[in-house]
Amino acid sequence: MASARRGDIVQQHRRVFLKTALAGASTMLLGGCMGSTLGSLPGDQIQPSAQPQPTGEIIGTGGVRIGLLLPLASSDGNASIGTVFKNAASLALQNFPSADVQLLVKDTGGTSEGGRAAAQAAISEGAELILGPVFSPAVSGAAQAARATGVPVIAFSTDTSVASRGVYLLSFLPESDVKRVVGYANSQKRHSYTALIPEGSYGAIVEAAFRQEVGRGAGRIASIQRYSMNGSDTSDLVAKTTALKSVLNNADALFVPAGGGVPAVVVQTLVSQGANLGNVKLLGTGQWDSPQVKNNPVLAGAWFAGPEDKGFLAFAQRYQSIYGSAPPRNASLVYDGVTLAAGLIRSAGQQRFQQNIITNRDGFIGIDGLFRFQSNGLNQRGLAVYQITGQGTQVISPAPRDFRTGF
Repeated sequence: MASARRGDIVQQHRRVFLKTALAGASTMLLGGCMGSTLGSLPGDQIQPSAQPQPTGEIIGTGGVRIGLLLPLASSDGNASIGTVFKNAASLALQNFPSADVQLLVKDTGGTSEGGRAAAQAAISEGAELILGPVFSPAVSGAAQAARATGVPVIAFSTDTSVASRGVYLLSFLPESDVKRVVGYANSQKRHSYTALIPEGSYGAIVEAAFRQEVGRGAGRIASIQRYSMNGSDTSDLVAKTTALKSVLNNADALFVPAGGGVPAVVVQTLVSQGANLGNVKLLGTGQWDSPQVKNNPVLAGAWFAGPEDKGFLAFAQRYQSIYGSAPPRNASLVYDGVTLAAGLIRSAGQQRFQQNIITNRDGFIGIDGLFRFQSNGLNQRGLAVYQITGQGTQVISPAPRDFRTGF
């Protein structure tokens, strides 16, 4: 009988969900665990034992300590993102006042050495989980310290090379964007693809994902052009775009993953060259999720993949009302990280940060929608597909709400 009961508890743990819901027009609250039948487990009421006195800044007064590793004084100009992420973490605890969480804020300086020292300091002060760092060198350093003690890391870097067992990335990964938008294009009978890919590590990642997804849909790649950009110099981009003109008559999709001014330059160049774009659908990624792209009439009709934005818009409004400025799009990552940790503390008791809990197959729902961690440290997200109107966007394929039916 005891063995059967233990088996029931394990199965219940696999169904843990984190639900973040809107409360009013702008306030985000953690609404509880969706689908959870955990009830009251031993360890739900955390009794803080004698712990070393923490040093530095602390956010929250709960009994479970979590390290928050951010670039707060980096010399490369990235300190501002550290401040924004710290504000977002504070906002998460304000909106979840019952959270049994105490965040130990540590500065990484954005470096490997700083990340390792920050993680060591947080762990020595009782941190059971590390949130952050933001940049890949610091993630690598923090991971070294965390692995030695078995403390899991949930980081915000987009560099997939730093992910591993026990080091999970909560960031928006380019592979997910490519899979979603090309998969949707496949479903809409797009079969012949061209692409303009930036040189560098990001370009290599999106090209590999692009080739894989086109092949999965039994499509063909007519041409891939790779370009370089030095600052605002778009001469190579224009040259490589011009080289695509001759193959566009035999293509029905053009993939341009880079955001900023790149998509508009591509379209304007092709139009000026007299290219026939009538049957060619322009495809993009989450890098297009900016007013510069979404409000450009030249790009009307183009598709791109990205997280659902209703939750983020409410979060951004709340953030601006408190801190006086609009947060960057990725500020929601640390908000979801803090609320995820708080939800697991409440629902999973003493097993809260074990690998089988963090990587449960059903995943979690945060303000950016559905996500789950894989055992290799990467994540999968439920993304929407948007169509640009020239005055914003409209959803043409909603984000899935359940991994079992959406993937």
